[in-house]
Amino acid sequence: MPTSKRKGSTRKKKNLVIVESPAKAKTIEKYLGRNYHVIASKGHIRDLPKSQMGVDFENNYQPKYISIRGKGDTIKELKAEANKANKVYLASDPDREGEAIAWHVAHVLKMDNTEKNRVTFNEVTKDAVKEAFKHPRTIDMDTVNAQQARRILDRLVGYSLSPILWAKVKKGLSAGRVQSVALKLVIDREREIKEFKPEEYWTIDAEFKKDKERFAASFYGYDGKKQALPNNDAVQAVLKRIDKKGNFTVENVVTKERRRQPPAPFTTSTLQQEANKRLGYRTRRTMSIAQQLYEGISLGKSGTVGLITYMRTDSKRVSPVAQAEASKFLHEKYGAEYAAKSQRHFKNQEDAQDAHEAIRPTSVYRTPESLKSALTTEQYRLYKLIWSRFLANEMTAAVYDTLRFDVTQNGVIFRASGSKMKFPGFTKVYDNVQEKNSELPQITEGDLVKLAKSDNKQHFTLPPARYTEASLVRALEENGVGRPSTYAPTIDTIQRRYYVKLEGRAIMPTELGEIVDELIEKFFPDIVNVDFTAQLESDLDQVEAGKKDWVKVVDDYYKPFKAELDKADEQIEKVQIKDEPAGFNCDICGAPMVIKMGRYGKFYACSRFPDCRNTKPIVKKIGVTCPKCGKGEIIEKKSRKNRKFYGCSRYPECDFVSWDQPISRNCPNDGHFLIQKKTKKGLVVLCPEGDYKEEPQEESATN
Repeated sequence: MPTSKRKGSTRKKKNLVIVESPAKAKTIEKYLGRNYHVIASKGHIRDLPKSQMGVDFENNYQPKYISIRGKGDTIKELKAEANKANKVYLASDPDREGEAIAWHVAHVLKMDNTEKNRVTFNEVTKDAVKEAFKHPRTIDMDTVNAQQARRILDRLVGYSLSPILWAKVKKGLSAGRVQSVALKLVIDREREIKEFKPEEYWTIDAEFKKDKERFAASFYGYDGKKQALPNNDAVQAVLKRIDKKGNFTVENVVTKERRRQPPAPFTTSTLQQEANKRLGYRTRRTMSIAQQLYEGISLGKSGTVGLITYMRTDSKRVSPVAQAEASKFLHEKYGAEYAAKSQRHFKNQEDAQDAHEAIRPTSVYRTPESLKSALTTEQYRLYKLIWSRFLANEMTAAVYDTLRFDVTQNGVIFRASGSKMKFPGFTKVYDNVQEKNSELPQITEGDLVKLAKSDNKQHFTLPPARYTEASLVRALEENGVGRPSTYAPTIDTIQRRYYVKLEGRAIMPTELGEIVDELIEKFFPDIVNVDFTAQLESDLDQVEAGKKDWVKVVDDYYKPFKAELDKADEQIEKVQIKDEPAGFNCDICGAPMVIKMGRYGKFYACSRFPDCRNTKPIVKKIGVTCPKCGKGEIIEKKSRKNRKFYGCSRYPECDFVSWDQPISRNCPNDGHFLIQKKTKKGLVVLCPEGDYKEEPQEESATN
């Protein structure tokens, strides 16, 4: 009797695909079909050890990689699946980190580096993924070496500076290449604000009338020349020269048609900036939501689909295929007059990498409204921003009729100007600059008009604004510091180290941040030198392009740094962060309490530490009685994610909490407590349970 073959022994081996994210793995496996099995490395699986420098100085800075703690099970799974696979493909993200992850996985699985097993795609859609698998390539070692060079340099700087900060300032501190520059930018801005001396200036705003028509104009100058008004004497001199009851003559009437072009497509930096300004999202939050949109969202019967292209890019390039689809959509939805007549090409910055497209929707036909039910509120808002911005790129310019003219008398010139939208163009879907329509008067050269009223106002020049996350990202990008993948973690790091703090959206340096910056600036000037750091970024780009050797780039940077390091270790004196008296005594031992500087800010502690370890948080009272219990006071608190909220001082006896600041007045309609919210127009007082609302106030709402 013949022996039967064991069931399943002839089963065909599958191809194994390794990606970074489990969410993306599920999506891609559906696209590739039953001959493929897709699993995730869950990010990096090897890195430099945390317990030591991990760099061999005697052997051309060779890194000593080890398996990351906690990744043992993942590595076992990768090896097991690779052993039973027909072929292994490495499909980690299409950037330096992704290329390095692919290389590390190949090393662990003992794969042949000459084999074409690396697959990249810019969007997680069925067509893009299937097309990518038709064109596998070898691992790009130039890109890997650029990532290695950055990682090694960051380790050399971080692990060399941190022990000095621990010894000379306090334990738990750290320093890094890009974060030190970001901190310096914040501190330099704060110095500018403190040193700023306001200058007085005046304006004269007037209203003129012609028959029944009225229009506004402002003082421009004398006898055809622009003139500033530095003080009230200058204002009075103007007013003495004019006859308020006499006629003024209209001169220099200029009418034009102005075209406003759409903004460029989103890069990582501009997406972070706009999401911060428009949606109030922190940079890390923006990137987290964008990652979800890129990796794929379940759309019911349509399956899981990646909704946007890769979100770490500094390129403004858009594929002709996507542009053609947008043009077709615009013709169908809005009409030919809204579609750009030719495909636009936005110029990249000089140091931009063009490996990926700009950030755009994978299909413009997936409108935000059609996806609303499948997305969270955050996903919907960010997707709508990306979708609208991309569609605007492919639309015609907005057209305005503009009018400018002078109103003169005795050589005194008032200038009037205004604009009125003639055709909305791209602003139909996305308006990045809010322009007010002005009612343009029917005016002709030589017309005589009367002065209806004038208003003289004193002003003072304002200091530069503090950085927000959006403007700090822009400053880092403009200075060539860091890359798209580094902006969010850099800003997050300086906040977690308590080198800076957020007041509303403004980033302010802390005392600790100023101490660290002063020390680094004095002893390691190259690290906080913007030009020096930008040059290093350029050198890393050259490594990626195969034009520079990564070992030489590291060596050229490290040797002068090492000289500074040796000098600093001898010369830096220990920094004494003095404790401030708290003004009350310890409720355990009776000794005076002091204010100490901790890793996460200031706190109260007993002056007899370590004999007495009593500590208390510093709470900020807002002068409002708890509306729930009527006994406690409302205090300002911070969540684990450093978000401000308000709670009762009697917690846990009273569990009142509110994200918005309560005030000591109740709603006149239903008696509920009122809250105040910050808006662009000022503070708005409203009832959280009803529709009662008070007009915006310039000053803080009264309690």
